[in-house]
Amino acid sequence: MGTKARSRKVQLILNGKVAGNDALRTAVAQQRAVGHSIEVRVTLGKGDARRFVTEAGELDLLVAAGGDGTLNEVVRGLMALSTDARPVLGVVPLGTANDFATGCDIPRDPHEALALCMEGEGVPIDVGKANEHWFLNAASVGFGAEVTATTPPELKRLLGPAAYTVMGAILAMNPHQYHGRLILPDREITGSGPVAIVGNGRQTGGGMQVAPRARIDDGLLDVLVVRHIPPMALLTAARELQELSADGEYISYWQTPWAEVYPDESIPVNLDGEPVQFSSVRYEAVPRAIRLIVPPNCPLLSATAK
Repeated sequence: MGTKARSRKVQLILNGKVAGNDALRTAVAQQRAVGHSIEVRVTLGKGDARRFVTEAGELDLLVAAGGDGTLNEVVRGLMALSTDARPVLGVVPLGTANDFATGCDIPRDPHEALALCMEGEGVPIDVGKANEHWFLNAASVGFGAEVTATTPPELKRLLGPAAYTVMGAILAMNPHQYHGRLILPDREITGSGPVAIVGNGRQTGGGMQVAPRARIDDGLLDVLVVRHIPPMALLTAARELQELSADGEYISYWQTPWAEVYPDESIPVNLDGEPVQFSSVRYEAVPRAIRLIVPPNCPLLSATAK
C-alpha cells in the first residue's frame, strides 16, 4: 500500500501547547523518511484549528494532534465543509483526558497513533449537534469529575470500580436542580434534574464510562438523566445505574436520534470541554457525518462493540 499512501496529501494540526512533544516530532520525521508528505500547522489560540481546516483545501487525510478540545475544533471545521469535501480524520491524542480517543482505543503513543493514521482506513461515524454547535464525544450538564467523600465505599463492591466512579461524579454534581421539559421521540418528561450526559462517545471526565452503550456509528445519542438522589435512595440509584433503564426513578437512560430540552432557566452545557449556555437545546445525531481512522477492533463501532 506504499504507493497509495505516499500519494496522499496530509495535514497535521497540532495544538501549540504541546508543540514541543519530542515523540510526535520523531514520529512525523519517521513518516516523512519513508516517503509520506505531512504538513504541520501549529495552533496559537482558540479558533486556529477550525480555521486551519477550512483553509486546508483538498486533503486526503487530516490529523488532529492534541486533546479533546483540539479534536472538537477540528470537527467543527470539518462540519463547515460540504460532505464531499471533508477529508478522512485521524487522531494523535496529546491532551490530558483524551476521552474520545481513549474510548476508541486509539493508541496514546504518538508513534503508534500516527502510524495508525497513515495506514488505517476511515470509517463513517456520527457527529452530535446541539443547536448550531457540534460535538464528537459528549455534552454534559453539571457533571462532577471527582468521587466525593459522601460516596459509600460499599457501593464499590456492588457497582465495580468503573460505575462507582460514575456514581461518585453524579453525587458531586452541581446541587442546582434545573426544572423543565425533556422531549424524546416517544415521550415527554417534565420535572427537576439535569440531563447529565448526551453522549456520542462513551466516556468523559478523564475516563468515566457515562454512556456505556454508546456507539459512534449507530445514528443515536445516549441520554443519561439524573434526578436528585436522597441519601436513603443511594442503593436504589446504584441499581438503576447498573440497569440503565428508561424508567428509573433516579437515573434513566435512553438511546435516541434526538432529544430536546426546555429548561425554565438558561443552562450551562459542556460540549467536549467547551462551555456554552442554552435557554433551550435540541440535541441530534448526524449519521455518517465524517470518516474517522480507528483501530480495527474499535469498541465504539457497531460491528466490534464490546
